[in-house]
Amino acid sequence: MERAGRLIGKLKLSPELSDPESRARAAWALAAGKKIAEHTRATALVRGSLVVEVEDMVWQRQLAALRHFLLRNLAQALGEALVTDLDFRPMPARRMPQRAHNARPGREGIQDPVLEMLYRQSQKKERA
Repeated sequence: MERAGRLIGKLKLSPELSDPESRARAAWALAAGKKIAEHTRATALVRGSLVVEVEDMVWQRQLAALRHFLLRNLAQALGEALVTDLDFRPMPARRMPQRAHNARPGREGIQDPVLEMLYRQSQKKERA
């Protein structure tokens, strides 16, 4: 059986589907394996060099040693030597989710949600 990467390369598809960059990024997880793919992310293909973001400097050094094996696996997954080099870069720092200070500002200008709720309840009692 022939790999899907080889077939896609031979088919005449729209440019979005047969774009070499998107094919190389999609093949990265298969070529790298599950464990490495969890700690990396293929971001771009620049002049034959696949830019791969890694979690930290330790991963960067370890994967640099495996560069030749990863390139061979990529060529097998893609069906051609589309990627000629790998550029491992540390990922930008991720921001953790942040809690909003106010869920919603009050109509009456009351910032505290509990006090706003108590104020609305008192207004309803006065109207009734």
